[in-house]
Amino acid sequence: MKSVSISAEKRVDLGKKEAKALRAAGKIPCVIYGGENVQHFAATEIAFNNLVYTPNVYTVAIDIEGTIVNALIKDIQFHPVTDRIIHVDFIELTPGKAVNTQIPVIITGNAIGVRNGGRLRKTLRKLSIRATPENLPDAITLDIAKMKIGHKIYVRDVETNNFDILTSGNAVIVAVKTARAAIEEEEEEVEGAEGAEGAEGAEGAAGAEGAAAPAAETPAAE
Repeated sequence: MKSVSISAEKRVDLGKKEAKALRAAGKIPCVIYGGENVQHFAATEIAFNNLVYTPNVYTVAIDIEGTIVNALIKDIQFHPVTDRIIHVDFIELTPGKAVNTQIPVIITGNAIGVRNGGRLRKTLRKLSIRATPENLPDAITLDIAKMKIGHKIYVRDVETNNFDILTSGNAVIVAVKTARAAIEEEEEEVEGAEGAEGAEGAEGAAGAEGAAAPAAETPAAE
């Protein structure tokens, strides 16, 4: 998994007053769990722009006054009114120690069903997984080029490599649904075929009557 680096400073006072002062200065109070000790620090709000406002997931190399800690974002708290970040929780990454996180799903290819008038429906944009730091994937990529109308890809269909998927295997990730246009087109084709058969039948009947008519009009011999 790709990594992003941020610089941080230790937090000495951990009260609400100190946290409020940090936010007023454009900094975000943070905490790291999962290691030998819980670590409290603060980083500038700008440092999180490339971590939070993106569909990608990154590991984070946090430089806390010269000490590097590798971690993953575990939880983010936003202000209920301004929607600004007010607190971030991290989980420390230790080689060989599995962690839980969410990985984005990337769809590639142009489904056959979509080209035939179907509608693509993506129901899961991320999957929950468990893996060691060295086996964390950047994303899970699915090729949908061969999907036809009515086809679905379930979580259980995803091939995994050195990690476990925690999301239910019965959950649908992506499906190609029947669109109204596709239904109408199919109905028109069926009606057209029936109409052609009816016309052929009518023409056949008319031809038979026409052939019989001259025989009926032939005068009797005197």
